[in-house]
Parts: sequence; structure tokens; C-alpha cells
Amino acid sequence: MAVRDVYVVGSINVDLVVTARSLPRPGETVAGGSFQRHGGGKSANQAVAAARLGASVRMIAAVGDDDLGEEAVALLRDEGIDVSRVMTLARTPTGVALIVVDASGENQIAVASGANAELDPTAVQHALRGARPPAVVLLGLEVPDAPVLVAAHAAREAGLALLLNPAPARELPPELLDLSPLLTPNSVEAATLSGEEEPEAAAATLSARTGAPVVVTLGAAGALVADGGEISRLPAPAVEAIDTTGAGDAFNGALAAELAGGAALLAAVHRAVAVAAESTRSSGARAGIPRRPPG
Repeated sequence: MAVRDVYVVGSINVDLVVTARSLPRPGETVAGGSFQRHGGGKSANQAVAAARLGASVRMIAAVGDDDLGEEAVALLRDEGIDVSRVMTLARTPTGVALIVVDASGENQIAVASGANAELDPTAVQHALRGARPPAVVLLGLEVPDAPVLVAAHAAREAGLALLLNPAPARELPPELLDLSPLLTPNSVEAATLSGEEEPEAAAATLSARTGAPVVVTLGAAGALVADGGEISRLPAPAVEAIDTTGAGDAFNGALAAELAGGAALLAAVHRAVAVAAESTRSSGARAGIPRRPPG
């Protein structure tokens, strides 16, 4: 099998997770929950998904010089991910996510960015030197615009496939959109970025702006793909969800791995939807990610 190279540029966090009977309303305390600690960060979760599905993954990110940073990097190394390009920043805390998950698997998340906010663009540029097609570069927005832009330019200059998961959603620089990344928002992010509430219209608007396909994830409904004026819907398999935290990350990592392996877009999205669905059957952003696409 050919090597499937995926470079993931973005965030590493440690997730502090409370499972409770319901999500707290403003000012409310919900007692009686259980606590777990997991490796997290959207980009790091995506790297794990890609690695478990057979990709050779390089993580480009930053952590703090604290115990949480050491733990987070060790977890990625244990997954077979190349962490030699992960920077350790002095006197800087590692990113942390505080997550509450309710009995139905829904969640709310607050993130303290820490070292993610200090990811150095020059270091990112150096880390991508030597990358060659058909490698895929997967970018996320839990880091500032500057390293994202540097990575996107490096990917395009090297002729690499470029995926951008625009989460959490924010206004994207025109310079970044002009590089024609394949965008992978969820329906809320797609609406925020496009101004269109309906996912089909949002995907079509974003695709017209970038000149590239757009994949909108729809949770339990699967995903839709806008490509060349055509809209395709790909349903998700029915599963009993325990925790939806990280399902979008599982999708993006799987999509990057499949595309790096030469899969056509619709086939890659179909497999990624199955992986995302499977990931919701266990608690934690990474626990349910399978070692191979189910089915």
C-alpha cells in the first residue's frame, strides 16, 4: 500500500470532561456527574483519526512546558504520530478544553487556547518543507490566522491537497479562500461563513467563493457535498450515540486519510461519515475512532 502522508496543522488540548444528566443553564450547577481526562484539541483528534485509518501523520502544533503538554504529546506519539514538529513553549500553558456531556450525548465546550494561540508561522513553514504530493495538509482554526495562512500557502506551492476545517467558525481571510481549500464546516459553521441558513445553499455559496468542493457535515444526517454545481447527500449509518464530542474531528481525519490514499471525494466522504458515526458510540473525543473504516 502506498504511503498516505497527512500533515495536520493546528491545536493540541487536554480535555477535562464531566458527564452529567443535563447541560447546565447559565448560573446553574448540575451535580452528580462523572469526570474523565482525555487528549484533545480538534486538530490533534483529527491527527489520531487519520493515523488510526492508516495514514502517516505529522502533527504541527504547540504545547506548553507543563505536565499537560508532556501528556498530550505522549498520547499522540503512542498513536504512531510523528510529533517531532510539535513545539514546546516556555512559560506557556498547554491548551485545555472544559467539556460537559449530557445523557443524550450532546455537549458544550469552553476552551482556554494556551500554547495554541502562540503557534509560530515561521516554525510551521519549516515543518512543511519537504512535503510532496500526494500528501494532504489539514488545517484547523483553533490557532491564529497567521500560521494557517503560512501552511496553506506552503501546501499550494508544493502542490499538496488542502483541507480546511473552519472550526470554530470565524471570518476567513480572502487570501485564504483564494487558495481554494476544500472546506469542511458543519451546518452551523457553514451558515456563519456563508450567510445562508440552508446547508445546500451554504455549501453552494462557499464552493462558488473558493472554486473548490465544500463538504458540510450534518451530524446524524451524514454530510452533503457541493462540487461543480452539483449537490450530493451521503447519509450516516444509524448508531446509538453515547458522546458526540469529536465526531466532526473523526470525520475530518478520516477524510484526509482517504484523500491522501487516492480515494475520490464522494467515496472519501462516505467512509468519513461512517467513521464519524462509529466514533459517537464511546465516551471521549478519541475513544470511539476505529482503526479502519467500519464496513
